[in-house]
Amino acid sequence: MTTKSLLSHSARIAWKDLTELFRNRLGLVLLIVMPLFMMVMIGFIYPSGNATPNSMPFGLVNQDSGFNNSTIPSQTFITGFQVMNNQTHMLTLSTSLSMADINSEIQKGTIDGAVVIPSNFSASVFSGEQGTLIVITDQSNPTVSSELRAAVSAEINGLGTQLAEQRVQSLSSNATTNNSLAIVQPYSVPVPASSSYFSFIAPGMVMLTVMMSVMTGLPVAISQEREVGTMDGMMVAPINRLSIILGKALGQTGRGLIQGVIVMALAIGIFGVVIHGSIVLVVALLLLGVFSFVGLGIVLTSLAKDQETAQMMMMTLMFPMMFLSGVMFPLQQMPWYMQDIAKFLPLTYAADAMRKVMVLGAGVGDISTDLIILIAFGVIMIAIAVPLFRRMMTR
Repeated sequence: MTTKSLLSHSARIAWKDLTELFRNRLGLVLLIVMPLFMMVMIGFIYPSGNATPNSMPFGLVNQDSGFNNSTIPSQTFITGFQVMNNQTHMLTLSTSLSMADINSEIQKGTIDGAVVIPSNFSASVFSGEQGTLIVITDQSNPTVSSELRAAVSAEINGLGTQLAEQRVQSLSSNATTNNSLAIVQPYSVPVPASSSYFSFIAPGMVMLTVMMSVMTGLPVAISQEREVGTMDGMMVAPINRLSIILGKALGQTGRGLIQGVIVMALAIGIFGVVIHGSIVLVVALLLLGVFSFVGLGIVLTSLAKDQETAQMMMMTLMFPMMFLSGVMFPLQQMPWYMQDIAKFLPLTYAADAMRKVMVLGAGVGDISTDLIILIAFGVIMIAIAVPLFRRMMTR
């Protein structure tokens, strides 16, 4: 059989699979709705990398009850804290009487935390020592607790800096605001505008969607046809069996690209993700990702006896790749042994390459290692898949 015939037969098989996809109206709707739901949910869960708490119920306990003068440090702090919070709208403040009340309200879920002014606060400030404030948060939710504690501590530190500037100005009539700030804070680190956390997730989500599309579509494209008998019809047809595997691969490539483009369009159109690199390179990475996952999917499908087993094998492999490949969580935050496992997952390199191109504007040379690994993985998987697929069709 000539190369022209091989490619022609492969294209017809791919067109048959895509035609079946487009004729299945429910399947076509789900093809679009699934990535839409995924992107919308993740996009609104992680709207911004610098997002701060908003209108969270928070208690305020003043145990420094021996001082009632408005000029006393504890009262000065309460007034300043309330003014600053009115500007940020970060907290919804309420007054509590004691630590017991705070603990009870946190357990009931009526507040998320509290600031406690100890009984020795004013005395410490008057004696020239630091006044210690206690920040209590709901420890049943470590993530929210950590973010809330950091945000409240930042407000308190900012309030302390303002007070220190006022004191420096009162000591020297010639001091300007800038000079007083330089005395209080001799070092300054400008904070650049941070990109949203969704910008980190979006490139990985594109490759994850491509992987899921290919891996879930192959059991239907191969195992189901074998079960209903249509595979036998292709086997007795006067075509090369290599055309069948190439056609199936091309069909899933088309499906994966459709979903990848949908996710990319949603990320750009709805959530404002900006592609800083080459669009051509982004499309090439989508194709390379499909190429890598198709071979793996055919291998697993060829080893399975039926469609249900094939799908279970796919899910067993996809589930750890979702969490261990750096799509949703940075690899640097994982234990060392999980980082070692991630090095053997193709999605790790696909997500890393896509993220570098979209976020950092990297070129081919910058992602050469990822490209080499993905190409090598795809070639090896295809080399294994072809004989396994032929053996499966003879069973």
